Amino acid sequence: MKYFFLSEGWNIGRVWSSDGLWQITAWRRQPDIQRMNICIVENNELLWLYRTEEAVLTIEVKPSTSEIATQTIGQVVLKRLMSAEQVIERLNTAEAKCQLQNIQLVTQ
Repeated sequence: MKYFFLSEGWNIGRVWSSDGLWQITAWRRQPDIQRMNICIVENNELLWLYRTEEAVLTIEVKPSTSEIATQTIGQVVLKRLMSAEQVIERLNTAEAKCQLQNIQLVTQ
């Protein structure tokens, strides 16, 4: 798995794999990208942790509203996704906040 942090109010756009731009017809599915229930706070901004499959190399992200787009840049391309070890290092040095939802207690 690979990971990246994405600011609240930003969405995922195009996705690239080693074959180039992700083609749903070729892969027969969307890329597996999931927002996790962990975020960090940096300069009063929430950065959510996402995980994606190994096949994903690059992700384009852009603001979800035009209001955010006028205050920031229009789009960003994430080329260096993080490993699990890098995420743990980053969480260790940040003001981390864990949001837990729909947790079921498993007993054996």
